[in-house]
Amino acid sequence: MQTRALIFDLDGTMIDSLGYHAKSWAGFIQQHGLQLDVHAWMRGANGRTGIECMCELFGRPLSEEEARPLVAQKEQMYRTLFAPAFAEIAGFTQFIEQVCGGGLKFGIGTAGERDNIAFALSKLALSNLPQAQVGGDEGLAGKPDPAIFLEVARRLNVPAQDCIVFEDAPFGIEAARRAGMRAVAICSTHSSAQLSGPHVIASARNYLELMNTNFLETLHVSTP
Repeated sequence: MQTRALIFDLDGTMIDSLGYHAKSWAGFIQQHGLQLDVHAWMRGANGRTGIECMCELFGRPLSEEEARPLVAQKEQMYRTLFAPAFAEIAGFTQFIEQVCGGGLKFGIGTAGERDNIAFALSKLALSNLPQAQVGGDEGLAGKPDPAIFLEVARRLNVPAQDCIVFEDAPFGIEAARRAGMRAVAICSTHSSAQLSGPHVIASARNYLELMNTNFLETLHVSTP
């Protein structure tokens, strides 16, 4: 199969942020007087949009006008906590340099908010920026629905079957399958067994491991 584009999830895939999302959820839940197991909540929330999470958290449908300020509050807490300790998934920026040097397009497809994408990109300071990015505040369904990944492919002008998704969560791996895309499991938070599937072509804890297997060199790269 030919490969023309790579699509990356954000949290846990590009950046080592999930611990800080957990801390910000814990703070948010406490502020709002809710009773919830944060770690169990995180397992179910990973891949879902902010509005989807708020409706689930408060146990009722929320309008966008009601949910948006709550999402903004939680995500500001996350960025404040993570900024001093910001870290990428090991080897990510080096991997992207190789991706772009090889003529592949790349995009970001995340349930995270656009402010979180901008925050991550400012901290990563990549030499090459993504040619497309789609966030969870654009009105698309969260993962495992394939809508976010399919929209990234559309903006990249690349057929779904020519894209490879990089994901750290089961919902994201399933979303790639539903989109008709191959996937690479980044096992920063889950085991390779938890991120398996017939469309998963590789797994690694980080991009240093992936580069050590010469992953990019094994792809049949097709460029315009």
